[in-house]
Amino acid sequence: MKQNNKWKYQGDSRYEKVYEKMQLLGIQDVTTDRQHKNGTITWELPIKNWNSGKTNIEVASFSTGYVRNNNSGYSNYQLNKRCQGEPEYFKLSNGDYRKFETRTCKLIPIEIDRLEYLISYCLKNYYIKNANQVPNGDFVPKWKYENDIRNAVVENTTPEVKVIVNGHRYNVI
Repeated sequence: MKQNNKWKYQGDSRYEKVYEKMQLLGIQDVTTDRQHKNGTITWELPIKNWNSGKTNIEVASFSTGYVRNNNSGYSNYQLNKRCQGEPEYFKLSNGDYRKFETRTCKLIPIEIDRLEYLISYCLKNYYIKNANQVPNGDFVPKWKYENDIRNAVVENTTPEVKVIVNGHRYNVI
């Protein structure tokens, strides 16, 4: 059974803004009861998963601080920003030390911050980058789109949409 988190998005202005953006983007909260008990929130986007083409993209916010793509094959990859981890030192058999550095995910400990990050990430990486797909998952070839634009220019009705994400302006055509 799917858990309805609609109550969570009411009463706090930050949560209400997230919910409003979800409604505008057609995002559904599809959190199961078990996920809810574990502090996970799962969203389904109205965009088909490029991997399978059968299911819509799902993303999730975890109480551990991670945000992830939830349906990319065998591994749910992290959407968190990456940062340089603390260096580790290992002692070698000759007495020398070897320095080892790795990149780690920057965890987002506060739930509302994760949800706001997830909305921004989805808008930039799924909606803007997949602007040639429509909600039912059909692909619109570039040539068809360009023909439609040329015809609109002839009729002097060029469509223009601008989206601002984290202070960066994107033209969606």
